[in-house]
Amino acid sequence: MPLQPPKNLRDLLDRAAISDLVHAYAHGIDRRDWALYRSIFADRVDIDFFTWAGIREVFDADAWTAAVKGTLAPFDATQHTMSNLAITLDGDAATCIAHMTARHVLGAEAQTLGGYYTNRFARTADGWKIVGCTLMITWEEGDRALFERASALGPRARVDVGLQGA
Repeated sequence: MPLQPPKNLRDLLDRAAISDLVHAYAHGIDRRDWALYRSIFADRVDIDFFTWAGIREVFDADAWTAAVKGTLAPFDATQHTMSNLAITLDGDAATCIAHMTARHVLGAEAQTLGGYYTNRFARTADGWKIVGCTLMITWEEGDRALFERASALGPRARVDVGLQGA
């Protein structure tokens, strides 16, 4: 994908808004701020997590948020980092490829994923929203069964985020 330099101030503002959404994705999960996480999506979102979880479907954003919460809230900690954002603007649509690392900690165990997200965005009356999210896993370390062990514990409060973790 060739780099697309900003043409004007609006392009710069759009890129900043999209970058903020990409980082809010990680921040919402890791701080267990589910309202923030939900706010980055359009009401319907096309999810393709096939390389990780075999999921390829259009979700109601509330249902997607609940699914992510149910999967990740049981962990003692998570850390999702996004880097190397490549944003392409096309009027009221945009695409951002962001490299990612996601670490999931339960007790003394950890499972880490690496790869990239390809997010599609639409400009709405409420600003930019994610309308499509594809996760491509390119490497992982640790035991995937850690997700099952965490899930068996159910959502729990955490010292740093209180009951938001639940």
